[in-house]
Amino acid sequence: MPDLSRPSGPRIIAIANQKGGVGKTTTTINLAAALVESGLRVLVVDLDPQGNASTGLGIDSADRNLTTYDLLIGETPLKDVIRTTGIEGLCIVPATVDLSSADIELIANERRSFLLHDALRQTDMDEYDWDYVLIDCPPSLNLLTVNAMIAAHSVLIPLQSEFFALEGVSQLMMTIRDVRQTANSELRIEGIVLTMYDKRNNLSQQVEQDARDNLGDLVFETKIPRNVRVSEAPSYALPVLQYDPNSQGALAYRSLAVELIRRHQRLAA
Repeated sequence: MPDLSRPSGPRIIAIANQKGGVGKTTTTINLAAALVESGLRVLVVDLDPQGNASTGLGIDSADRNLTTYDLLIGETPLKDVIRTTGIEGLCIVPATVDLSSADIELIANERRSFLLHDALRQTDMDEYDWDYVLIDCPPSLNLLTVNAMIAAHSVLIPLQSEFFALEGVSQLMMTIRDVRQTANSELRIEGIVLTMYDKRNNLSQQVEQDARDNLGDLVFETKIPRNVRVSEAPSYALPVLQYDPNSQGALAYRSLAVELIRRHQRLAA
């Protein structure tokens, strides 16, 4: 079993949903930025071969010489793969399409499911004094996502306000249960955050009601609205909190960060 005890270490959260287009990377970037605004230090680990979190935080593809691929496959020291961003207190381990071959390359490695866990518990971690590590998972339940779940303390699930959304969450929860039973007994569900929510739309309201009826307090009170500023921000390589600080999307992610911090304060009490 992995050792998740490190009391002085950061809180590690995997942000996962095997369905693409649910706001997973958007949530990773903007929640990280909101946590930093609250005075915390955050590391984003881009574990998606598409590398959208890296792009969204201003890391040009030409500047990604060392990435999560090197961290996992090449066992490169953590300090060599960390990049600073334009936001003080926010760093990232970037990703490239090289990661897409990781499943095949790792198949012969006996610790293939624990590589990210081991990497995030290098002694190098201590000198950075991060409060949170947010892992942006790929949109699939593959070996990379399993690595994230074994490395993490919890899983945050973005849930798009659309038909069949809860069916996908059920499959993800079964995977979380399997990981808890076999490799990371401390793993828990951080919560469900409703994304692309339109309060004028009956479907969004129905999805919210179904989610709260089925999942109760796991569903965050904060809802992330469908907001054009949130969609525009990545093209400027900025979180929406920097692109348009007063937009509804920015306000929602600040609210989500506050709610997340308060949950952890209650757990620590």
